[in-house]
Amino acid sequence: MKILNLGCGTKTSNSPEVINIDWSIYLRLRKVNILRPVVPLFIKGERLERFKSLPDNIMVHNLAKGIPFDSDSIDVVYHSHMLEHLDRDVAIKFLMEVKRVLKRGGIHRIVVPDFEKACSAYVAHIESCETDPTEFRKHDSYIAPLLEQSVRKEACGASQQTPLHRFVENLVLGDARRRGETHQWVYDRISLQAALVDTGYEEVYIQRYDTSLIPNWSAYRLDVDTNGYEYKPESLYVEACK
Repeated sequence: MKILNLGCGTKTSNSPEVINIDWSIYLRLRKVNILRPVVPLFIKGERLERFKSLPDNIMVHNLAKGIPFDSDSIDVVYHSHMLEHLDRDVAIKFLMEVKRVLKRGGIHRIVVPDFEKACSAYVAHIESCETDPTEFRKHDSYIAPLLEQSVRKEACGASQQTPLHRFVENLVLGDARRRGETHQWVYDRISLQAALVDTGYEEVYIQRYDTSLIPNWSAYRLDVDTNGYEYKPESLYVEACK
């Protein structure tokens, strides 16, 4: 089986069946042996540990130029928290490009932030605030999942660096939008299914992080953390069959 993990960032699988593809600065540095020793000078903590754990089955490629595989050649295409970073018209073209490389009967697994879940939590917390005034101060944390990553100016990782590292990183890599970190659209189970059907997929299924039509999916550990728990609990999981 051949599986593409698109826009993977540092969330990769070391399975020989998986090809991890991204254009992120971390993967580009990982592929250039001479540059690896300088990486600890610029990133620290969890980000550095994730960099060090990157496997060798990485393809550095700008997906804006398409998916570098033949038509009808791939069994599974997976991407997580990537689609929402694309403008709507670009997202549709991307879904069509994924469909192009999939074999007949191939599976497209998509993970995105679940807008329905975020909205439900927001509305429920308004009700909590009406009965318990001490909840008021927590309310911004329910607004944040709806808006924060669409209006963010500085990349999240950079904001956690020391002042000098923060300055250098922002100077070299730019702000959140330049890095592709901001959200350009939101999806729920209705809109994502509609987009897939409009793209020409014949069958669409809502899944969970631990369910899939992909054989032995849990073995690839792409939707779980190092402890086996759901990696991004705020997510919507959808699969489409070509």
